[in-house]
This record gives sequence, structure tokens and C-alpha cells, in this order.
Amino acid sequence: MAKIGYGIAVKVLEQLGSLTYQELSSAWGVRSDLEKLKDTVSTIKAVLLDAEEKQASDHRLNHWLGKLRDVLHDAENVLDEFNYRVLLKEVMKKYGSTSKKVRDFFSSSNPLASRFKLAHKIKDVRKRVDDIAADKDKFNLAQRVEDRKTTMHKRDMTHSFVNPSDVISRDDDKRKIIHLLMQQDSGRNVSVIPIIGIGGLGKTTIAKLVYRDEGVVSYFELRMWVCISEDFDVTRLIKEILKSAIGSIDENLGVDQLQIRLREFLKEKKFLLVLDDVWNEDRNKWIELEALLLGAGGCNGSKIIVTNTE
Repeated sequence: MAKIGYGIAVKVLEQLGSLTYQELSSAWGVRSDLEKLKDTVSTIKAVLLDAEEKQASDHRLNHWLGKLRDVLHDAENVLDEFNYRVLLKEVMKKYGSTSKKVRDFFSSSNPLASRFKLAHKIKDVRKRVDDIAADKDKFNLAQRVEDRKTTMHKRDMTHSFVNPSDVISRDDDKRKIIHLLMQQDSGRNVSVIPIIGIGGLGKTTIAKLVYRDEGVVSYFELRMWVCISEDFDVTRLIKEILKSAIGSIDENLGVDQLQIRLREFLKEKKFLLVLDDVWNEDRNKWIELEALLLGAGGCNGSKIIVTNTE
């Protein structure tokens, strides 16, 4: 079983360890919550490899891991938002409030209210992580460490923070992608939108900004997010797509049964699926996955976003 929860935990800890969070969390009044979150995720990470290996034979452990993955994804999203808002403030200082693009970018929100709302989100996700982490001792999990070379390679390629000088153009990119998402494709029900570039350009962050946009949320009946990274196994990806859509699945289902479940669930739904951090260059595997997703029966207007490194 792929180390999905472990990978998310590593990613969250990398975010929390950055200078951005260390220097600015006090000014934003969230330092205590971020430090507690870091401590809790560090404790969970130590046993996640053992948990993900044992989950296939333990239904309760599988359910616990599902809840943990969900809340870690939420933590990752909140931290991305924190980083993004801080950098927007830096852009204001650099370019000045008279810049039309910057003025337009901020005109729809109250900075103080936004800061308070974000602080509340951070506190809420920290409490949820604490609640779920408290149950880990029920499973007698052992502490294990992943091979350092694999961990460094995978995470360095998966995430990038937003550079202040790129924030305004990033908003332009976001609008362009949303425009593509909301275009109807007369030729097929499901179409693919790639976000491609060299590592470090923030493709994942752009995809997340699009994914969380209120207009996108209301436009699509169903949204799913799956991080692929190096482990491009079609059966695993079908499972992760289903988990993102419905929360949990029977881990013992075979690939044929999984495909049937996926088609049944996506049938006649306008969905958005993000396949993040695609590295695999095996064309046959891509053809297999693409055929399955494009033939899944989604309504016209369904879209798949793929973030990929050149």
C-alpha cells in the first residue's frame, strides 16, 4: 500500500518548518496552534509507515487512517492559504497599494476579517488532528523511518511555496484555468487540462487555488484530489480516487470491481478530478488510466487537471 498518509505528513511538516511560518506565525496570532500542530503531526508520522502497512488486515485501523488522511489534507490546504495570504501582503508592500492589479486583487476582502477567519481555521484543524491522533495508541503501532533518499526525492518535487513576485501572475493563471474548466467540450464528456512546468514553479499551489475557488466548488457536483507522485499503480489510483469521492472503500476489492464502482459513482455527475504530482512516463499505464477515466460516464463538462513536471 502506498505511503499516502506518510507523504502528506512529511509535506505538512516541511511547511511548518519553513521560515515563513516561524517568522510570521506570532504576528498572525497562530504560533501556539502551529507549534502544537507540528508536534502532533511529528508524533503521528513516526508510526504512519507501520499503520499503512497493517491497514489491509485491520478495518478499524483503515478507517482511522482514512480520517487522518482527510484532516492532514485539510491541514495542508490551510497552511497553503496562510502562506499565500502572507505573501500577498508582501506583494502589497513591494508594489504599493496604488497598483491596479494589487488593488483589484484585495478589493473584495477585509484583511483583518480574513486573518481572523484563517486563524480560526488553523485552530480548528489543529484540534481535529489532536482528536484523531489521540486514538493512535489503540493500534499498538511501531515507530519506523522511511528511506531518507526516497523521502527527499519525493517531497522536493511535490511541493513549492509561492514567491511574492509571482503572486499576481498566479492569479492570472488561476483565472485562465478556471475559464478552461467551465468551458463545455462538445466532443467528449470528460476532458483533460495539464499544468506543466519544471519543479518549483508552484503547480500544486495553483491547482489548489483553483480547486478551492467558490465558483469551481459550486460548478462541479463532485471534486476529487489524488496525489500520484512516484507510485503510479492504476489499481491504487482507482482506490484513492474512490476514497477522495466517498471517504472509504473495501480494500479487498479487485481491479475489475473497483472500475465498476468508479463508473457507477461517476455516472451522470459533472466532476473535477485533480491528479497532482505526476512523474510517471510509462505510456501504457497512462493509456490504461486515461481510458478508464474518460469512459467513466461523467456528465459533459467534467474535467481532469493533471500537474506534471517536465
